[in-house]
Amino acid sequence: MIRRTHAALLMLLATLSGCATSGEQTDKTDRQETTVPALTMAPLEEEWAIDWWIPRHKEKLAARADDPELVFLGDSITQGWENEGAEAFEDAFGQWRTLNLGFSGDRTENVLWRLEHGEVEGIDPKLVVMMIGTNNTGHRMDPPDEVAAGVTAIVSELRRRLPESKILLLAIFPRGETPADEMRTNNREINRIVRSLADGSNVFYANVNRVFMDGQGQLYTDIMPDLLHPNAEGYQRLAEALEPLVQSLMTRGTLPAQER
Repeated sequence: MIRRTHAALLMLLATLSGCATSGEQTDKTDRQETTVPALTMAPLEEEWAIDWWIPRHKEKLAARADDPELVFLGDSITQGWENEGAEAFEDAFGQWRTLNLGFSGDRTENVLWRLEHGEVEGIDPKLVVMMIGTNNTGHRMDPPDEVAAGVTAIVSELRRRLPESKILLLAIFPRGETPADEMRTNNREINRIVRSLADGSNVFYANVNRVFMDGQGQLYTDIMPDLLHPNAEGYQRLAEALEPLVQSLMTRGTLPAQER
């Protein structure tokens, strides 16, 4: 079932990337190309990111020389391991050579651009931990199937470029205070789709979102005060949830039995 669902996602990706026509006899001028932003590779060109985004990309290209064993890939939540989450990150993952490829504001298409422009070229990490997609929701409210196609494309690129590496795909974190929040609902549907990318051999899926919510799905505002990003305490809880998963994948190449 997982393999069939994965194949269906790849077919969706190909369909969304292509052209929509009304039939073989339709005149070329009547054809409309379907542009899916989540799949359209591009650097992040928001005005607030112009000064730092490309310099950070160049910095990360240089950091490949450190031969990382463990790579984190994503958006501002991943980049936050360098700031609010720095102490928790060192305690949980400092035993390995790491490379943080988190970029604030990134959407799936920005990660695809970064992969195309060398960020994992020439490295061979044991594990890539990735989470991406919440900015596709927050910036544009992209349809879940399109965001899932973007995530699928990233996983496919990682498998192609890092064939020996394991991938731990994290569920997109909850956002908005309550389970009924529209953006929370969008992210939840993306997670429902992309979890089928896990094959139990090279790609693994984990949902640790429980650490940010109470039993009714209400976000803890004391650890996620802006209803999107963890603070230092939030990163500490996240690190505690992720450490056994990362440890198991780094040493045994699989998730702990209770997480499979």
